[in-house]
Amino acid sequence: MSSNTAASTKTNTNNGRGKKSKVSRSAKAGLEFPVGRICRLLKAGRYASRIGAGAPAYLAAVLEYLAAEVLEVAGNEVKETNKTRITPKAITAAVTKDEELNKLFKGVTIAGGGVMPNRHRNLLPESSAKKEKEIGSGSQ
Repeated sequence: MSSNTAASTKTNTNNGRGKKSKVSRSAKAGLEFPVGRICRLLKAGRYASRIGAGAPAYLAAVLEYLAAEVLEVAGNEVKETNKTRITPKAITAAVTKDEELNKLFKGVTIAGGGVMPNRHRNLLPESSAKKEKEIGSGSQ
């Protein structure tokens, strides 16, 4: 009886027997976004007749990077306004202020984000320091 309990308490070390624990493709790629789900959606979307093995992982990495970038900019926006929660309005404001993200999200509507005023940079008033610098350099 003691030999049975000793055998059952051993941990499975996978020395040629037993099942290996499954490792997801997201874990293999070091990502948080689901590679398997993106692969399934790429196949179901019929974007191409065949999908390469690395394409879903690459797309997941790009999406994860973009999400992290938007969250970072929105987090900075929230800190500037002394708030504690990232809201759709904060995301919209942050994306509008960032030049590259604004260009990328030009035709995107964020639900609950509100409307941000769109003023062209040439129409904005110049700062007095900038004017003084231009006047001082032009007279010499």
